Amino acid sequence: MGGVLSTSVDRKSPSTYIDDMTEPDALAAAAAGEDPDVGLRAVRALRVLLERLEELQIDSARRQGWSWQEIAERLGVSRQAVHKKHAAGLGLRRGGK
Repeated sequence: MGGVLSTSVDRKSPSTYIDDMTEPDALAAAAAGEDPDVGLRAVRALRVLLERLEELQIDSARRQGWSWQEIAERLGVSRQAVHKKHAAGLGLRRGGK
């Protein structure tokens, strides 16, 4: 191996999706399968997808004037929990506003 990268692919971080599975249904099926290697990688990919979807929906809700309490109720968490997790990121994604 010699420490030399063979292609630009070697320089990139690995995809969060496993193999060619990009559909949530395929990931869910893989996560429920018998092979722990495939299943655990699918769980990781689903977790990344879920976090991104949550960010997108919270951004949308806040842009539309939803309160942290309204968002928290829909997510089944406390207002403090959702605010702590997402408030700083919203400021950065919106240029500090």
